[in-house]
Amino acid sequence: MRAWWKIGAAVLALVGAFLAVTLIALEGGEVVVVRSFAADGTVSETRTWVADDGGFVWIEAASPRRRFYRDVVATGKVELRRGGRVVRYDAAVMPNPEGHRHIRRLLAEKYGLADWWIGLLADTSSSLEIRLQPRPGDPQRGVTP
Repeated sequence: MRAWWKIGAAVLALVGAFLAVTLIALEGGEVVVVRSFAADGTVSETRTWVADDGGFVWIEAASPRRRFYRDVVATGKVELRRGGRVVRYDAAVMPNPEGHRHIRRLLAEKYGLADWWIGLLADTSSSLEIRLQPRPGDPQRGVTP
């Protein structure tokens, strides 16, 4: 009976370590909140990674089934909460395979081992790149706590 306790404790420790590493990988780097708007006015918030390149902000939709991806396709608009600021953006989906390769490279460069770890757990082979461009004349807003 004592051996079963040891085995159970070891399994529990491994599961705990796995969950801790995954949480650190997901939340250890910069994470932003994307607020998207469906055609019917429904608002959704999604936490995601972000990269900057060529004067644009870039995010990734893991698949076309993601809610915020469908919202972007429907409205072309999002808000991004980043570093205590909210900025409104015009959002455009970039064509694959170039878009997929670009966002995967940007995220791998920025998030390093965290990106590698999450890549082991989640299929990003059909991910889509979304380019965000600040809406002209739309001032940034501070976020209230």
